[in-house]
Amino acid sequence: MRMKRKLTSIALALSLAVTATACSQDKGTVSKGSEGGAAASKAVEITLLNSKGEIQEQLEEAANTFKKDNPGISVEILTTAAGNSPFERASTLYASGNPPTITMLDPSDVTKFKDRILDLSKEKWVADAIDNSLTKEDGKVLDFPFAVEGFAFIYNKQVLDKAVGGSFDPASIKTRDDLESLFKQIEASGKGALHISPMDWSLGAHYLNFLYADQSKDYAQVEKFIADLRAGHVKLSNNTIFNGLIDTFDIMMKYNKEKASPLTPPYEKGAEAVAKGEVGLWFMGNWAWPNIKGFDTANGQYGFLPVPISNNANDYGNSQIATAVTKRLVVDKERSTPEQQDAAKKFLEWLVYEKNGQDFLVNKANIIPAFKTVTLEPQDPLAKSIKDYMAKGQMVVGMTTLPADHWAKAGAAMQKYLSKTGDRSALAKEIEDYWKAVK
Repeated sequence: MRMKRKLTSIALALSLAVTATACSQDKGTVSKGSEGGAAASKAVEITLLNSKGEIQEQLEEAANTFKKDNPGISVEILTTAAGNSPFERASTLYASGNPPTITMLDPSDVTKFKDRILDLSKEKWVADAIDNSLTKEDGKVLDFPFAVEGFAFIYNKQVLDKAVGGSFDPASIKTRDDLESLFKQIEASGKGALHISPMDWSLGAHYLNFLYADQSKDYAQVEKFIADLRAGHVKLSNNTIFNGLIDTFDIMMKYNKEKASPLTPPYEKGAEAVAKGEVGLWFMGNWAWPNIKGFDTANGQYGFLPVPISNNANDYGNSQIATAVTKRLVVDKERSTPEQQDAAKKFLEWLVYEKNGQDFLVNKANIIPAFKTVTLEPQDPLAKSIKDYMAKGQMVVGMTTLPADHWAKAGAAMQKYLSKTGDRSALAKEIEDYWKAVK
């Protein structure tokens, strides 16, 4: 809690000795009663550290709604200051002896708190989480998957409808040859085929994501592939997925509207190009919707198209987009009381199973939930497209737990390739050398 109590009399100070035991419980206790803990002797107060700043107002509104639905529990929403990571903020609060009851972390930070957070493996929502969405270690579920994002080719349907002479069906693009044929049709219609954003985070964290995720449907095999890279046992020049992915990138480079100066365009240029119909496709994720919306000339008609990396329509990855849980909630066990822990668990259940909780996630916060049981339709077209792929099970794993410097170093290698200052063998070697040097 942020509230600070000031002692204004010696009598009050002395009274603390009498109430020390009660105060040690910090934020109150609840006596169990009918209807899920009705007879509360004192309200349970919990805190939630938010690290997704754009939904602070919506989270505070959700906390008020949750309290109305659960009168014995109040939730205070804490903030992570701009420029601070959730890991830094949570670490500071733990060091001060006042950690949040619930903390919203980035995926790569969850295991850093594994000794301080609850095992959530017995919670009802675990069975309803989408595949590969939970952080597990030693048989424990460490977190609640809070928000899903996805990435692949964003397409402008109006541009593609004109190019194909009818209503474009994303399922019609199943192979690399299909993709190149579409590029040709778009250019023949007078538009640019696609825009490639040259930022290292887009190339390194997102495009190269498919190098790992497309290796296998079995995530254990993906992890083994990464372990083999670390050990120096992988020659990417002999790897089918690597070569297929770069073959596709070669075609993308050929039809890139910005190929004359491929490293120049800023992020915003891609959003403007696809929204104004200057190009048919842009490799990016659903986080770009606010930028696209600002330039929209297609009446909201956008969706996602997978990145095919072979000419076998049945190959894994050719019909899937990448999805990832980008924010996770963990529950403190170090300082919170059993009553607070129960209240935190109730809040998580409320998000998944109660009408008001689902309304907050989907309609108020514009979040794509990571649970099969949440059937509310998202508001924006890119989120709707991702939800459709999820419903069909057409996803590969977004690698959110790659080392922190992966996107910068592997992305820099991809930038060299994009600008033709490095060839495929140099790209493969840089990625291999990166993994062998990872601590």
